[in-house]
Amino acid sequence: MKLDQLKTPALILDRSRLTANTVAMTERVLGLGVNLRPHAKTAKSVDVARLAMAGHFGGLTVSTLSEAAYFFGHGVTDITYAVCMTPAKLDEAAALVEQGADLKLLTDSPDVARAIASHDGRHKVLIEIDCGEHRTGVAPDSDELLEIASLVSASGQAELAGVLTHGGHSYDCRGPEQMAAVAEDERAAVVLAAERLRGAGHACDIVSVGSTPTATYARHLEGVTEVRPGVYVFQDLFQAGIGVCALDDIAVTVLATVNAQRRKQGVLYIDAGGLALSKDRSTQALDQDCGYGLVCDAETCQPIPGLQVTGVHQEHGCVEAVTGDIPFDRLPVGTRVRIMPNHACMTAAAYGAYNVIDGGTEIIDTWDRCTGW
Repeated sequence: MKLDQLKTPALILDRSRLTANTVAMTERVLGLGVNLRPHAKTAKSVDVARLAMAGHFGGLTVSTLSEAAYFFGHGVTDITYAVCMTPAKLDEAAALVEQGADLKLLTDSPDVARAIASHDGRHKVLIEIDCGEHRTGVAPDSDELLEIASLVSASGQAELAGVLTHGGHSYDCRGPEQMAAVAEDERAAVVLAAERLRGAGHACDIVSVGSTPTATYARHLEGVTEVRPGVYVFQDLFQAGIGVCALDDIAVTVLATVNAQRRKQGVLYIDAGGLALSKDRSTQALDQDCGYGLVCDAETCQPIPGLQVTGVHQEHGCVEAVTGDIPFDRLPVGTRVRIMPNHACMTAAAYGAYNVIDGGTEIIDTWDRCTGW
């Protein structure tokens, strides 16, 4: 089957670009002397994960227990669940451990640490550190850090595995120097936390940092054991906009069909709207606003100059020329186009599978992905 035979909208994954992205990050991280633990929430696909894990030892990161069960069911045992745990999910986590998963849980709460300590499961625990994003996590110099560690260690059943942080504020950066500075924030915060834990007599084997921008631009990772980037496998318009990748690195696109023209109004419509593309407008904060995605040639995946999806309804995408004019004669009703997404994770979430190509127009495989929580 070829691209022009697919029902649209359809999610397209270019394996050649994906492979190049995974190889580049693996070489980058191993060159820094640490393990790579890819964040699987971007792709939610074991086929992508196998490529991302090739050539290193570091397991996977997930953001839902559904993902943990999916990857464990496909043979991945070393898994970090990098979202703060709640007591109601401990039974589900314990069941995975009993089946053989080496599952690490995350908390920033003394109350949750007490719940973990009193639970029958054999849980491994990471303490989340706030390195500047101020979303979740405890400060590395806080009393809560040592309190959580003491509660876990005193249980006799749970095990303190280490510390973890996420420099999400790297997404506010513009350029390599700013991203390198946030990478140092990440590193310094978890290393300080690890030193305090060890000084208090606690084990701290895992010292984990992670985001695609900081993994790309960290100057060094002394004291860190692993990094957890995620979106690098696909890249997207936002990552290109902040200087992490080039447009030619973007591996995921949405195949759509032109289904209406409005020449007098200077617009055309495609059959991919808010559900197919997501309503992520992250590039709005950048120098180049890409609307809801850039319109590309279906075969070459090269952007058609000036064309963006400027508006979306549920199943309609409105395409306009932000510079120049729409080449209406080139894009009659029925023409296929591909849309580069603002946020690959959000866009992929609408689909049950990837239609895989290898730099051309032939569909060479279909890869599934997990859904739900």
